[in-house]
Amino acid sequence: MAAYTVVMENLKERAEFMKESMHKSQTITDNMISILGSFDHRLSALETAMRPTQIRTHSIRKAHENIDKTLKVAESILAQFDLARQTEAKILRGPHEDLESYLEAVNQLRSIVKFFSSTKGLKSSIGMINHASNLLAKSVLKLEEEFRQLLTSYSKPVEPDRLFDCLPQSLRPSTGSPSKGDGTGMKEHQRSLETVVYHPPALIPPRILPLLHELAQQMIQAGHQQQLYTIYKEIRSSVMEQSLRKLGVERLGKEDVQKMQWEVLEAKIGNWIHFMRISVKLLFAAEKKVSDQIFEGQDSLRDQCFAEVTANSVAVLLSFGEAIAKSKRSPEKLFVLLDMYEIMRELQSEMDIVFGSKYCSEMREAAKVLTDRLAETAQETFVDFEEAVEKDATKTSVLDGTVHPLTSYVINYVKFLFDYQSTLKQLFGDADDGNSKDQLGVITTRILQALQSNLDGKSKQYKDPALTQLFLMNNIHYIVRSVRRSEAKDVLGDDWVQIHRRVVQQHANQYKRISWSKILQTLSVQGVSTAGSGSFTGEVTSSNSGVSRSTVKDRFKTFNMLFEEIHQRQSQWTVPDSELRESLRLAVAEVLLPAYRSFIKRFGPMIEGGKNPQKYIRYTPEDLERMLAEFFEGKTWKGP
Repeated sequence: MAAYTVVMENLKERAEFMKESMHKSQTITDNMISILGSFDHRLSALETAMRPTQIRTHSIRKAHENIDKTLKVAESILAQFDLARQTEAKILRGPHEDLESYLEAVNQLRSIVKFFSSTKGLKSSIGMINHASNLLAKSVLKLEEEFRQLLTSYSKPVEPDRLFDCLPQSLRPSTGSPSKGDGTGMKEHQRSLETVVYHPPALIPPRILPLLHELAQQMIQAGHQQQLYTIYKEIRSSVMEQSLRKLGVERLGKEDVQKMQWEVLEAKIGNWIHFMRISVKLLFAAEKKVSDQIFEGQDSLRDQCFAEVTANSVAVLLSFGEAIAKSKRSPEKLFVLLDMYEIMRELQSEMDIVFGSKYCSEMREAAKVLTDRLAETAQETFVDFEEAVEKDATKTSVLDGTVHPLTSYVINYVKFLFDYQSTLKQLFGDADDGNSKDQLGVITTRILQALQSNLDGKSKQYKDPALTQLFLMNNIHYIVRSVRRSEAKDVLGDDWVQIHRRVVQQHANQYKRISWSKILQTLSVQGVSTAGSGSFTGEVTSSNSGVSRSTVKDRFKTFNMLFEEIHQRQSQWTVPDSELRESLRLAVAEVLLPAYRSFIKRFGPMIEGGKNPQKYIRYTPEDLERMLAEFFEGKTWKGP
């Protein structure tokens, strides 16, 4: 209990102590609040007293800041004035001494105008702007003149030899004349073996192009785009035309073409093909690079300038092609038309790229029109040629029955067609359906049919029907042999060859029948020969019983007369193919000699025992064989 009392006493004392402590704390808090309130009042009074001083200090600081800003602006303005004086000095000296420095000065001058235009409230700004603007105007005129002089100095016509050196080796002329080069009339298979690489020349030195580009940019910024366009067009178009004239390009129209002899015109067409290739792949491509670099970033002006520079040159080139396409058609023009069509097709992709802008649309369209017109004229010439072959009424006659010039001409014509298979494939629109061979086969067949029809007509001019057959045999054989040895065989087919070989044999058989049936009849005696009158076998099988000597003499005399006549005439005829000639002689000998030997064996003894037997038996079988070897040699003709 005592312990409890002690504890309670202790707790009470502590409680009293805590109460007393809390009271002191509250008193201290109240005192602090009172002191702080007093401080706040004093600070407020102090702030009120200090406010004028603070205001003066702030104003002084602001004034210093404004002075600093003004000094900086003044320094900037003075720097611009100083820069303007330096720039003016460079501008007045002109661009000739140091073009790059001059261009830098022009840019500085523009910056000065911009600076003073943005500086308001400065009385000198307007004057400086006017002065700088006047300088800028003068500088642009000097830049314009510099652009003209620089472009003129480095724009020179390209010499032909330099252009030829840019061509692939196989297309370079062997002499100074393009017409004698390997490039014209080159066969397709030769061209396909080579990877053709062209190297367009640099028309303006590479180090000059950036300067011209910068000058052009300055003129454009100054609003002198039209002047730039005029200068560039005038200089570059003139140089382009001079380059083409040096190369040999002429402006020729339909009337000029019509007046030319074919040999002259053919050479000019060969040159034109060469010129087109050089112009598109070298000159125009190189000119495109020049305009691309000078007018980089100015697409519309670039394309417009290029179009204007090349327009007249393209027109001159295409006008010659148009003149040929519109000129009077003739068979000899077909292959040059195909050559011209071929080069236009070859250049089509380059034309589409080089002249791809909207400003070149007329040139692209003109090239397409020419290509289509050449195709149309070539197709019409095919038809004309077929008709010309069928209706050929040339007075040239072959008295010896050999191959007619028309035949060799037409066959060579057909052979040349096969050098243009891919061209004809394009020409007749067979690129997708694979029928080029069929189309070429149809054309070839029609031409050969027209030729055979004409030969049939020409064969009727001969009075001797045997010579008619020999003539047809020679000419059809020549056609068949030529077809068999050319690509035409693949197109016409084996059936065509076999059919016409039989035709040759038929004409040979007709010749033998007409020429030799009558003489073979003399080797038979009526009532003795069982072969029958007119037989071509010539066999004498029955005995000589009942045959009079006079009859035998008459037969020998008639045989001699007929054979000598045939020998004299037919040794003047010609079978130009050696194999056919020997074959025909052998065919005659195989019939004539056995019949003659048989006749002499059976009836010779009746003559040999009489007077002057050599008068009747004039030839031995060996003599006849020797004389047959003289047939078809084309000896001097003495009349039909």
